[in-house]
Amino acid sequence: QKQGLERYFGHQEGTVSVRKVVEVAGEIGIKYLTLYTFSTENWKRPQEEVDALMDLVVTTLMREIPDLMKNGVRLGVIGDIERLPSYTRESLNDCMEQTSNNTGLNLVLALSYSSRWEITNAVREITSKIIGGALDLEDIDENLITENLNTAGIPDPELLIRTGGEYRISNFLMWQLSYTELYFTELYWPDFREEEFYEAIISYQLRERRFGKTGDQIK
Repeated sequence: QKQGLERYFGHQEGTVSVRKVVEVAGEIGIKYLTLYTFSTENWKRPQEEVDALMDLVVTTLMREIPDLMKNGVRLGVIGDIERLPSYTRESLNDCMEQTSNNTGLNLVLALSYSSRWEITNAVREITSKIIGGALDLEDIDENLITENLNTAGIPDPELLIRTGGEYRISNFLMWQLSYTELYFTELYWPDFREEEFYEAIISYQLRERRFGKTGDQIK
């Protein structure tokens, strides 16, 4: 919009940013990279834009599979996947199946995802297990909640990068971000490239992560 173009052009250019960031993440040995691709709130956008985004997910996945395989990238998805169109789910499942044995970067797409939805769903799962007798009330602790989230088995993020000059986490991984370092940039995602990604990583490396301890305790 800032450049006088339709929003869809921004989404298309954003896939270039995805490719560049994924390449760098794999090269420098990052094990997990989660991209907030489409939130549950995004379903409220104009239907034409939603349809275009769903098509873009499919065409991008089909185009990138050869490179994902070559670079050993394994694809995963978190979110309310059942809300996605069937053709989008089929493409996701196909790509996840083809990359399932890759051992490099784990690329996680958050699609139709919101943290409140995820936590609410976890509460339902735990409650159902208690009612069914599989769990007791005393079994509920942080580990149990973590195990019932969409991200079960995925480490909590060490760094969150927020683009576009926004200073909020927008309902993203609220449980998992408890001790995550935050990095904000004025750049819009379609303009985000390797240089800014490296800057974010360097900024993270210069920080002292104490997890409630004093600086002296972690030295």
